[in-house]
Amino acid sequence: MADTDLLIEELSTYLKPKDVEHVRVAIEFSRAAHQGQMRQSGDPYISHPIAVARILTPLHIDAQAIIAALLHDVVEDTDTTTEQVAEKFGKPVAELVDGLSKLDRIQFETREDAQAENFRKMLLAMARDVRVILIKLADRLHNMRTLDSMALDKRERIARETMEIYAPIANRLGLNDLHHELEDLSFKHLHPNRYAVLAKALQVARGNRREVVSKILEALRHKLAEFNIQADVTGREKDIYSIYKKMQSKSLAFAEVLDIYGFRVLVNDFASCYVALGVLHGLYKPIPGKFKDYIAIPKVNGYQSLHTTLFGPFGTPIEIQIRTHEMHKIAEAGVASHWLYKTGHDSINDLHKKTHQWLQELLESLSQSSDSSEFLEHLKVDLFPDEVYVFTPKGRILSLPRGATGVDFAYSVHTDIGNRCIAVKVNHELVPLRTELRNGDRVEVITAPHANPNPGWLGYVATSKARSQIRHFLKTMQSGESAQLGERLLNQALNALGVKPQDMDEAHWNKLLRDTGVKTRQDILADIGLGRRLNMVVARQLASIGETVANEMAANPVITIQGTEGMAIQFAQCCRPIPGDPIVGVIKSGQGLLVHTHDCPTLRRGRSSGEQWLDVAWDKNITRPFDVNIKLLVADQRGVLAKVSAAIAEAEANIENINFTHEGEYTGLHFTLEVNNRLHLANIMRGLRKIPEVVRIIRVKNAT
Repeated sequence: MADTDLLIEELSTYLKPKDVEHVRVAIEFSRAAHQGQMRQSGDPYISHPIAVARILTPLHIDAQAIIAALLHDVVEDTDTTTEQVAEKFGKPVAELVDGLSKLDRIQFETREDAQAENFRKMLLAMARDVRVILIKLADRLHNMRTLDSMALDKRERIARETMEIYAPIANRLGLNDLHHELEDLSFKHLHPNRYAVLAKALQVARGNRREVVSKILEALRHKLAEFNIQADVTGREKDIYSIYKKMQSKSLAFAEVLDIYGFRVLVNDFASCYVALGVLHGLYKPIPGKFKDYIAIPKVNGYQSLHTTLFGPFGTPIEIQIRTHEMHKIAEAGVASHWLYKTGHDSINDLHKKTHQWLQELLESLSQSSDSSEFLEHLKVDLFPDEVYVFTPKGRILSLPRGATGVDFAYSVHTDIGNRCIAVKVNHELVPLRTELRNGDRVEVITAPHANPNPGWLGYVATSKARSQIRHFLKTMQSGESAQLGERLLNQALNALGVKPQDMDEAHWNKLLRDTGVKTRQDILADIGLGRRLNMVVARQLASIGETVANEMAANPVITIQGTEGMAIQFAQCCRPIPGDPIVGVIKSGQGLLVHTHDCPTLRRGRSSGEQWLDVAWDKNITRPFDVNIKLLVADQRGVLAKVSAAIAEAEANIENINFTHEGEYTGLHFTLEVNNRLHLANIMRGLRKIPEVVRIIRVKNAT
């Protein structure tokens, strides 16, 4: 009962008496709904929603959110319905409670699927009303504070989820205190021994360094007063997890981490921040490279401050943050400063706009994730806490996660810019697309109208937007190309049944779509091209609809390979077929048509289930080049490589790759060449045999 009284007392300091009465009704409603339920700790369940509400009161959050916090588990854990909540406390409260309720009544195949869908629902609710995530974070914080009563495996799972998702969300929303406590509690449960050792060492250091901290505080206050700067100066101990991260990143022992204390200077106005910085740099020498101006370039969560590190007395490094009181309000409450300080201040309004924009972009990229693991990967990538700030050619500042590349920058400007990107200039110099960007870089993207995303980009992009847009483009592109292949395979099967493909009109297709439950003809054709459906089965279904099945044709027509079909038709890397080679096609489920040479060693090892073999042949008008592997055994003499390269160039072929091996008194030259067809390769090999140093030459068909 004491906690209930404390909650009412705290709410009475900022809510109207009428609203406080509504909260009292909600407390009793929640108490009755959870009657007889106990927490793992043995406490009555009502203690949890009251504790969650109390975590929110320092933010001065409104009565609706406090009531939703008190009722956040009633729909999920009791017989109470959302409709009953709406009837008693209003629709806005019911929507908040619904956004907080998990999807427990839906059956998922895996825990990961359930987790992904719960986060998806939470983010959608959060985009409509940011109070959802504030209540959810308070709920998670109280659960973390009382996690000791859980089983070990459950503790670790909840702590990992908190560290990877909830703590970064709190950081992204600017809720500093909540973010640090979530990190510390997660660290405590994930690494209990390390946490205990560091906590003990910190307690000992606290006593040893108390006098030093007092002297530094006194010196800072005296120096600022000397220059007539009104300032509140405080010292604070760093969080255990922050110290641990520093020890890990710099490979330090605890004794070597000298800056376990930080100092904060709060001044009255913007200009005083920079004046105070100059004064303190005059008191203690600044450490080069340890100054950051987050006032001129704020963090994406609205945080503004000057950070500097100084050489203090006894060689102790001193970390100092300098900001105004207004900046401090936003730094502590973040997006929740809207409720805590109802001033209509531009910084707070701007922060809300940025938060809403971030949520919309996050949801847009997450909506294109096809499965739960991809969704969670995008979510974790987007919540990556460290940022770099780069400039567009026109001077606009963009914030990207640390490790972001030119491709990430291109997609952050616009999806079409990313899709058409071919090169990037950083500080007026051309650099590889995979180059990581650094603070202050000026980035310019070079595009081409017909360029497309490269699947290799997925290996180094750092933002969820870039990753999801690349995957979306590739899937769409593959689907279109697979549909084209599927249409050719279906026409082949229809012809084999004696049915003319053009006779299969809209009525046939509409009935087939209704019978199979597939949305579009394109989907069925793409499934055939990817091997998910057999062309003969679909052909028989279509033919039977028109009752025109005939079996006059015994031989199947051959599929012709043009080499320009894109991702729907792939050439096996194990044998690298080229025009002129006898070939066979294999359809593997989900992969499309894979073309092998007829004597491919991999093909001879056996046919697996789920494979469909097809007769294929080369088109007569192929113009694109193909990769082929050859090996030369040459006498180890000076200039032989130049002779071989010249002969290949004379035969109008390109060298894609070359490797060397030592084989006794000879050298093995392994080439990957671009050739037009088998005749072209024969001409190349004929020219190479004329070189006296060439002992042997073979085409390598079993290269992987």
